Amino acid sequence: MEITPQELKARMDAGETFTLLDVREPHELAISRLDGIVSIPMGQVPSRLEEIRSAPAPLVVICRTGGRSGQVCDFLAEKGISASNLLSGMNGWATTVDPSLPTY
Repeated sequence: MEITPQELKARMDAGETFTLLDVREPHELAISRLDGIVSIPMGQVPSRLEEIRSAPAPLVVICRTGGRSGQVCDFLAEKGISASNLLSGMNGWATTVDPSLPTY
Protein backbone atom coordinates (compact mmCIF):
# COMPACT_ATOMS: atom_id res chain seq x y z
CA MET A 1 0.00 0.00 0.00
CA GLU A 2 1.05 3.56 -0.60
CA ILE A 3 -0.05 6.94 0.69
CA THR A 4 0.88 10.38 -0.62
CA PRO A 5 2.00 13.15 1.71
CA GLN A 6 -1.18 15.08 0.88
CA GLU A 7 -3.39 12.06 1.71
CA LEU A 8 -1.58 11.47 4.99
CA LYS A 9 -1.88 15.16 5.96
CA ALA A 10 -5.61 15.20 5.12
CA ARG A 11 -6.22 12.07 7.17
CA MET A 12 -4.18 13.44 10.07
CA ASP A 13 -6.15 16.71 9.89
CA ALA A 14 -9.35 14.63 10.00
CA GLY A 15 -8.23 13.21 13.35
CA GLU A 16 -6.97 9.80 12.24
CA THR A 17 -3.98 8.52 14.15
CA PHE A 18 -1.10 6.58 12.67
CA THR A 19 2.08 4.92 13.79
CA LEU A 20 4.71 6.77 11.78
CA LEU A 21 7.71 4.47 11.44
CA ASP A 22 10.72 6.45 10.23
CA VAL A 23 13.44 4.12 8.94
CA ARG A 24 16.07 6.79 8.27
CA GLU A 25 19.36 7.05 10.13
CA PRO A 26 19.78 9.36 13.16
CA HIS A 27 21.80 11.93 11.19
CA GLU A 28 18.89 12.20 8.73
CA LEU A 29 16.38 12.74 11.52
CA ALA A 30 18.49 15.71 12.64
CA ILE A 31 17.70 17.37 9.28
CA SER A 32 13.92 16.90 9.24
CA ARG A 33 11.34 14.78 10.99
CA LEU A 34 7.66 14.56 11.77
CA ASP A 35 6.44 14.82 15.34
CA GLY A 36 5.55 11.58 17.06
CA ILE A 37 7.56 9.21 14.88
CA VAL A 38 8.88 5.85 15.94
CA SER A 39 12.50 5.76 14.80
CA ILE A 40 13.86 2.36 13.76
CA PRO A 41 16.68 2.59 11.20
CA MET A 42 16.14 0.25 8.26
CA GLY A 43 18.95 -2.08 9.30
CA GLN A 44 17.31 -2.66 12.69
CA VAL A 45 13.84 -3.50 11.35
CA PRO A 46 14.37 -7.32 11.24
CA SER A 47 15.53 -7.45 14.85
CA ARG A 48 12.70 -5.21 16.06
CA LEU A 49 9.76 -6.92 14.36
CA GLU A 50 7.88 -7.55 17.60
CA GLU A 51 8.05 -3.86 18.49
CA ILE A 52 6.72 -2.99 15.04
CA ARG A 53 4.07 -5.73 15.18
CA SER A 54 2.76 -4.34 18.48
CA ALA A 55 2.54 -0.73 17.24
CA PRO A 56 -0.99 0.61 16.80
CA ALA A 57 -2.31 0.39 13.24
CA PRO A 58 -2.36 1.89 10.70
CA LEU A 59 1.38 1.91 10.12
CA VAL A 60 3.01 4.40 7.71
CA VAL A 61 6.68 3.90 6.88
CA ILE A 62 8.81 6.96 6.11
CA CYS A 63 12.28 7.55 4.65
CA ARG A 64 13.91 10.31 2.60
CA THR A 65 12.29 9.70 -0.80
CA GLY A 66 10.19 6.54 -0.44
CA GLY A 67 12.69 3.93 -1.64
CA ARG A 68 13.87 2.46 1.65
CA SER A 69 10.42 2.74 3.18
CA GLY A 70 9.02 0.83 0.19
CA GLN A 71 11.53 -1.95 0.77
CA VAL A 72 10.63 -2.04 4.47
CA CYS A 73 6.91 -2.22 3.59
CA ASP A 74 7.61 -5.19 1.30
CA PHE A 75 9.62 -6.90 4.05
CA LEU A 76 6.90 -6.26 6.63
CA ALA A 77 4.26 -7.64 4.27
CA GLU A 78 6.27 -10.87 4.00
CA LYS A 79 6.10 -11.05 7.80
CA GLY A 80 2.34 -10.47 7.85
CA ILE A 81 2.48 -6.82 8.92
CA SER A 82 0.41 -4.33 6.93
CA ALA A 83 2.05 -0.96 6.29
CA SER A 84 1.75 1.94 3.87
CA ASN A 85 4.73 3.56 2.19
CA LEU A 86 4.84 7.37 2.28
CA LEU A 87 5.37 8.10 -1.41
CA SER A 88 8.20 10.57 -2.03
CA GLY A 89 9.12 10.37 1.68
CA MET A 90 10.12 13.31 3.81
CA ASN A 91 11.35 15.24 0.79
CA GLY A 92 7.87 14.92 -0.70
CA TRP A 93 6.29 15.96 2.60
CA ALA A 94 8.57 19.01 2.73
CA THR A 95 7.80 20.09 -0.85
CA THR A 96 4.04 19.50 -0.81
CA VAL A 97 2.87 19.77 2.82
CA ASP A 98 5.40 21.63 4.98
CA PRO A 99 7.88 23.75 3.04
CA SER A 100 9.45 24.93 6.30
CA LEU A 101 11.22 21.54 6.46
CA PRO A 102 14.48 21.19 4.54
CA THR A 103 15.01 18.65 1.78
CA TYR A 104 18.29 16.83 1.30
